[in-house]
Amino acid sequence: MRANEIEWQISDELVDYPTAIAAMEARVAAIHQGEAPELIWLLEHPPLYTAGTSARAEDLLSNQLPVHTTGRGGQYTYHGPGQRVIYVMLDLKRRNPDLRDFIARLEEWGIRALSDFNLRAGRRCGRVGLWLDSPNGKDAKIAAIGVRVRHWITFHGMAINVDPDLSAFDGIVPCGLNQFDVTSMIDQGLPVTMADLDTALKRHFDEVFGNTSSK
Repeated sequence: MRANEIEWQISDELVDYPTAIAAMEARVAAIHQGEAPELIWLLEHPPLYTAGTSARAEDLLSNQLPVHTTGRGGQYTYHGPGQRVIYVMLDLKRRNPDLRDFIARLEEWGIRALSDFNLRAGRRCGRVGLWLDSPNGKDAKIAAIGVRVRHWITFHGMAINVDPDLSAFDGIVPCGLNQFDVTSMIDQGLPVTMADLDTALKRHFDEVFGNTSSK
C-alpha cells in the first residue's frame, strides 16, 4: 500500500483501550513521518468510561467500570460491545487544516451513513454529536464525537451506538448533558449488524472527506 492511500482496518475482537491509544499514537507518528498511510480503524471496546479533556468529576456517577482519562476533546462517555468505535487518522494538511471543518465532516459522515437505515440523525446547536428526535420530546443521542489533532493529523473520532448496553450510560452524565436520552440503532427498531454499518461508512467516506489517493 502506498503512503498516500487510506487503509481501512476492522478489528473483530474487543480492543483494550490502552492498546488502542498506543496504536493510534504510533500511527499518527508514522503518518507524520510519511511512513504509513492514513487509517480508518473500526472496532469495539470492552465496557469502560473515558474522560475527555473537559470531563467534570461530578459527572462520573458510578465506579462499576474502568475509567480512562484520555486526551480527546469532550467529557465522559461510555464505550462497550455493540458500539462501533471509528478511529479516524487523517492528515488535515492534505485536506483542510481546520478542526471545526473536520468535526463537521465527521458529523456529516455519520448522518449520511445512518440515513442508509432511514434514521434522520442531525446536529444540535451547541452540542457535538448526532441526535435523533424522540417520541417523548427529548432528543436522543446516537453518536458521540471526540477528537484530537497532532501535527494536523487527527485521531480518536466517532462512536455510533448499534446495540450497546444503554443502561451503562446511567453511570455517567454523557457529555455533561443529563437532560437528554441515549439511543441506539437497535433501540430504534432496526435489525442492523456492525457489518451493515461498516458498509454504509465505507460507502459515504469519499463523498464527505474526498479521495486523496491520487494527490
